[in-house]
Amino acid sequence: MTDTAPQPPVLWQPQEPADTPMGRFARAAGRRWQRPLDDWADLHAWSVDHRDAFWQSVWDECGIVGEAGDVVLENADAMPGARFFPQARLNFAENLLAHGGNDDDVALVFRSETGDAWRMTWGTLREDVASAQRVFARLGVGPGDRVAAMMPNMPETVVAMLAAASIGAVFSSCSPDFGVKGVLDRFGQIEPTLLIGCGGYAYGGKIHDTRDKLRDIALGLPSLSGVLVVPYMADEDVGTVPKAELWREALDAEDTDDLSFLPMPFGHPLYVMFSSGTTGAPKCIVHSAGGTLLQHAKEHRLHCGLTSNNTLFYFSTCGWMMWNWLVSGLQAGATLVLYDGSPFHPGPEALFDVVQQQRVTHFGTSAKYLDALNNEKLRPRDTHNLSALRMLLSTGSPLVPEGFDYVMDAIKPDVHLASIAGGTDIVSCFVLGNPLLPVHRGEIQAAGLGMATQIWNDDGHRVFNEKGELVCVRAFPAMPIGFWNDEDNARYRAAYFERFPNVWHHGDFAEETDTGGFIIHGRSDATLNPGGVRIGTAEIYRQVEQLPEIKESLVIGQDWQGDTRVVLFVVLADGAALDADLEARLRKQIRDGASPRHVPARIVAVADIPRTKSGKITELAVRDVVHGREVKNREALANPEALDLYRGLEALKT
Repeated sequence: MTDTAPQPPVLWQPQEPADTPMGRFARAAGRRWQRPLDDWADLHAWSVDHRDAFWQSVWDECGIVGEAGDVVLENADAMPGARFFPQARLNFAENLLAHGGNDDDVALVFRSETGDAWRMTWGTLREDVASAQRVFARLGVGPGDRVAAMMPNMPETVVAMLAAASIGAVFSSCSPDFGVKGVLDRFGQIEPTLLIGCGGYAYGGKIHDTRDKLRDIALGLPSLSGVLVVPYMADEDVGTVPKAELWREALDAEDTDDLSFLPMPFGHPLYVMFSSGTTGAPKCIVHSAGGTLLQHAKEHRLHCGLTSNNTLFYFSTCGWMMWNWLVSGLQAGATLVLYDGSPFHPGPEALFDVVQQQRVTHFGTSAKYLDALNNEKLRPRDTHNLSALRMLLSTGSPLVPEGFDYVMDAIKPDVHLASIAGGTDIVSCFVLGNPLLPVHRGEIQAAGLGMATQIWNDDGHRVFNEKGELVCVRAFPAMPIGFWNDEDNARYRAAYFERFPNVWHHGDFAEETDTGGFIIHGRSDATLNPGGVRIGTAEIYRQVEQLPEIKESLVIGQDWQGDTRVVLFVVLADGAALDADLEARLRKQIRDGASPRHVPARIVAVADIPRTKSGKITELAVRDVVHGREVKNREALANPEALDLYRGLEALKT
């Protein structure tokens, strides 16, 4: 271990940690397994050293509905290959609907950027799932068949997922702003039996008609036995969409018998999720019903303290894994807020309008959104009643220390700020918030319970206060079943287990600190390597975006004269110019705040930065363009036209 580094300031302290759901879980597990688990270090060590006891306790304490069986963990040391609850039988949808309130209590709140809002009670949710279940069966959907949804984040999407899971079908979704090719690149690989689409969606003050797109997608999926269309506009004509039925008409035509659930094995596939696909065809990542359920229950109930008295709002589209994470909040009995539209319409305060109106207790968003609010000098604490807000979660990219400062100063000084990190690969988190520990400025609080998360150097040794590769050294339930159409698991093994055999290599360039917290410095494949020294891109972003003249930035490593040089692209604030003075101040800020090695060789002003549909900047795609390589899947980008700004730049030729 290296010398102890100074600890960053504490921004939040738990007031009564023993009285949180995690504190009560620790006491119950300690009594059950006859060992003291009062200290966080002891609790986490037990959760990874005695995974059978820990995950059995999660099953019981989180109220999992189903038959657990006699075996918790089989082939425990194999990764991949370990099997959790191999004898278990459960149904994912049943678990999400089992802990909700009375029929008249609110389960879902839908809010559009237009201001339209409506609520769905638990009773209506269960009735609609029952009706949809029978519609799906009529259209030939059975266990293992795929149901694909190109939908906004609205109640019908939740109903469709629950109906699919209730009969053992596999659900997959994307957002309706994808182009036809982008959707077919995803759904075409999994050959769905049923497609669910929308007639339109709201974004940026406009209603976008998607019926022609839906028609072309349906024509491109020969496996379909039916298409259900959810009207978004007053005009309910589904036009020329083949095999189409209107969603509400189809559901209302069914008898309202009792809802039933088909018990499935713990490892039965639940979701097919897709990698961003900016460097090739999207990978189809298959997640299990049991693994997803158990991991999300642990994260929601224990790490977030979510209960039936809470309201959870995570801003997400249906093309981002945080939608799947959000929906699992039903398992805790919480009310979910679903939002469709731009987070900046009609103004940048739009999401906080929802937080105030719905008295949201747990609010999640992206680090980039918080950065944008900071740049706009917004202070929601001065304009909104946020008294109900207890926890603010951030993910999508690293939240820099200045982002922590902004949240505590401008949003709410006593909120539990939880930066979290994991990904589509595990549909959950490796590191996240912890109600038993303080929040240190710039750090993710801790590894998740049951997650043997460590940072390794290139030689495969664990390191502290030193940047390295984020790994997980023991199997966990939310590991994917595998990739679709990867019969021998060759691509699955290559993606996660090739670098360090029998160890999950996640691809994040990160650091573990003396507090037990973690700092994510960027993706490993996007790290810079000037002079053979690895630099995380987040380290540069943190410095650059402190200057008011910089609205946003992107940094890559450009191959140059047998080495790599750092190139910084900046989007300027209105009225700013990239003159010699600003360049000098940028370089000084980076040199003083990071190191001389971080200082870019070239700084180039651009009008826009390309990003994925979930809002992540695409360093790899820009790097490919700069080097004259083809970007294989422009359809994965929200603004693919921005890539053209980086082609043939004169500033990069010398």
